[in-house]
Amino acid sequence: MTADPVSLPLTGERTVPGIAEENYWFRRHEAAYRALASYCRDAVVLEAGCGEGYGADLLARDAKAVIGLDYDVLTSEHVARKYPRIHMVRGNLVMLPFAGESIDVVANLQVIEHLWEQERFLRECLRVLRPGGRLLITTPNRITFSPGRDTPLNPFHTRELNAAELTELLVGAGFRVELMAGLRHGPRLRAADEEFGSIIQAQLDVAVSGEPWPARLLAAVEAVTSADFEIVESDVDASLDLAGVAIKP
Repeated sequence: MTADPVSLPLTGERTVPGIAEENYWFRRHEAAYRALASYCRDAVVLEAGCGEGYGADLLARDAKAVIGLDYDVLTSEHVARKYPRIHMVRGNLVMLPFAGESIDVVANLQVIEHLWEQERFLRECLRVLRPGGRLLITTPNRITFSPGRDTPLNPFHTRELNAAELTELLVGAGFRVELMAGLRHGPRLRAADEEFGSIIQAQLDVAVSGEPWPARLLAAVEAVTSADFEIVESDVDASLDLAGVAIKP
């Protein structure tokens, strides 16, 4: 896998496709988009915090229209250039630049953990959704992502959540929670965990050390596909990422 020549720079804040060393994280995020895409069929979809744009483009395969929203200028320009079927808008997630009840689905994948005003953002999602509209949301599970810590390990995260905390936020904003599930490793990645101790920790150890990637680890990471992840409703507290679907009454 080689880097896409028009990719955004890799900063650690967003996931960028086309980089071998980042493939595990890209496929982990892609798995959630694929699992939630059916909710977007024939809908007007807003991806609030669309990042590089690959997810919005995936959702656009079945949606009536997809609007991408991001605050960063470079990101907005990149998405508009690379993904022409996405209508790109630059704006603030806590002041969504859309009329009330104008959107069928809001997608917010791996973003809420970056926001300081999470409650305000969710209220804005409720405002712009039509009655019966859905919010699709994923976020790292605090219990497994930053275990035993009061503050996130990732310096770009402001507040991480567990399933109960995310549910409480959604209900407090006025949503009804339809689904609260968890993403975890499927059989091939569980085998990789056995080989490397933890394929996640092995990657983190290389990143911290600054040493070249071991060939076997890089090959394992490069071979990961979105099908190597499962999203299930059982034992959500043990999951890697949370995946929720909430409805505006």
